[in-house]
Amino acid sequence: MRSPAASPPDTAEGARQPACPAPVRLWLVSAFERARGNGVRIQEMLAAEMDLRPGYSTLTRWIREADLRTPPKRAGAYYFAPGQEMQHDTSPHRVILAGKPVTAQCASLILAYSRRLFVQYFARFTRFEAKQFLLEAVRFMAGSCPTCVIDNTSVIVVAGAGDEAVFAPEMVALARTLGFAFRAHPVNMPDRKGRIERPFSWIEGNFLAGRTFRDFADLNAQALAWCENVANAKPKRALGVAPNAAYGVEKLCLQPLPAVLPPVYQVVERVVDLQGFVSIETNRYSVPERWVGKALSVYLYATEVRVCRGEQLLAVHARLLGVRDAKQKLPGHHPTPQPRPRTPPREATLLQGHDPLLDAYVEALVRQAHGRGVRPLRRLLEFKRTYPQGPLLAAVAQALQFGLFDLGRLERMILQQVAGDFFNLDDGGDDA
Repeated sequence: MRSPAASPPDTAEGARQPACPAPVRLWLVSAFERARGNGVRIQEMLAAEMDLRPGYSTLTRWIREADLRTPPKRAGAYYFAPGQEMQHDTSPHRVILAGKPVTAQCASLILAYSRRLFVQYFARFTRFEAKQFLLEAVRFMAGSCPTCVIDNTSVIVVAGAGDEAVFAPEMVALARTLGFAFRAHPVNMPDRKGRIERPFSWIEGNFLAGRTFRDFADLNAQALAWCENVANAKPKRALGVAPNAAYGVEKLCLQPLPAVLPPVYQVVERVVDLQGFVSIETNRYSVPERWVGKALSVYLYATEVRVCRGEQLLAVHARLLGVRDAKQKLPGHHPTPQPRPRTPPREATLLQGHDPLLDAYVEALVRQAHGRGVRPLRRLLEFKRTYPQGPLLAAVAQALQFGLFDLGRLERMILQQVAGDFFNLDDGGDDA
């Protein structure tokens, strides 16, 4: 009789966790490599190739038992004194802008001691946007820590990595002005900036979930409100208090900001095109049309575009963000040409006001004439000054009746009237 100690465990737990069959264990080795360690894909392959459908938790236990995954390493912990360090990083997020999904760059900065968080979004993230963000971040924190830990991205790092990293001179100059210095974490050690790495999934799952935004301005306004009312107001288990409460202690240890903060902008030279626009970042901004063909200086700020000619400010536009090939025109820059009112020629003024028949003929003559009708009006005025009024008006009445505006024929008609009035001789004559 076998002893009870030798009996296999007859527990519910043992029944729920069957051992991995030997053929499956051998198959898992190659399947794990083919599926690149993806458990869901291995589950699909197991059903297709071996007609087995174990539960996902059972499959992951079989993988662990086969020692196919490297066991996790012991994790350490970093401790920071108030005002000692801040961390900065970026991550691409999918957001809904104006009803359309857009990939936006989420930039964030956190104080390592109090975990006070600042988040903003950008259509892209170059050194220009990095300077904008860092300036707004230290304003939000009302100070800076002497060290800002970043990854080895080429936005700020121009060569090397880790302790050997070389930072862009313009970024070093900005950091020095704001009271801190950059430090890149060692390669393959992202946990060195774990304070800023972990909040990204929370931002996606809490802030972005279920929210839509009109544009980047609305997105960043809501992100700022979320930082103040949610992220920094919720108590942290590691802190025992909310970040805002811990920030009250850390704020006293931050590097003070200079009295005057440096403006962040880019300057480019642009020639105004034939339609009266300057192009920057694939978008077009209007300038007064008198500057067509001229070279102007365009100052690109975080939220606006300024167009200048030397020290003269020509236009200020709201910067177009997150769009391409858009066009923005300010009122008054490209007015629609208005036709000048046609003033009657001097000759028409001299002809009109004497008789309704002559007034009507002058108006009809101007309507059918080329241009303002100065030449025919001048000739008609000569008729008025040369011939008697009666024959002139009689000929004009006939010309109006038949729509005759040939002034040569009109003059012959006037002469016929004159001859009839002054030289009307009896056809038979008097006999001598």
